[in-house]
Amino acid sequence: MLGYLTMNDDNALQELASGFREALRHSVYLVRRLDADGELSAAQLSTLKMLLDEGQRVGEIARNLGVRVPSATEQIIKLERAGLARREPDPNDSRAVRVILTPEGREAVDSANRRRNQVMAGILSTLSDQDRKALADALPVIDKINASLQN
Repeated sequence: MLGYLTMNDDNALQELASGFREALRHSVYLVRRLDADGELSAAQLSTLKMLLDEGQRVGEIARNLGVRVPSATEQIIKLERAGLARREPDPNDSRAVRVILTPEGREAVDSANRRRNQVMAGILSTLSDQDRKALADALPVIDKINASLQN
């Protein structure tokens, strides 16, 4: 791990990249299991969370989910049928539509977040104060990484 402190060579960066990706992969699996008994699948909840602000176009949803547009459309149809999302004209492009959350969809996201946060808080409570501080200190760096990947 100390090799990570001096990232001047490509091998150290490659090793850090590999370790970070593996940690993220395992974290994704953990997050998917946090609310295994919830009413929404991980993919449905992920899709709904993308819509929290002003919604998104179907193509953006597909890109973010890492699927093709027809697969994202199937997911959106299921969410529409459940009353959790709806399509409406895109105010910036009359040819396009945006998928937005309904009030029921927002409540579903909030409810799932509360359940998942409760489970995660239980997991984090088993860590030492030092480990929790290290995690808190790492969050801004992870946010920077996420922001760089959105461009």
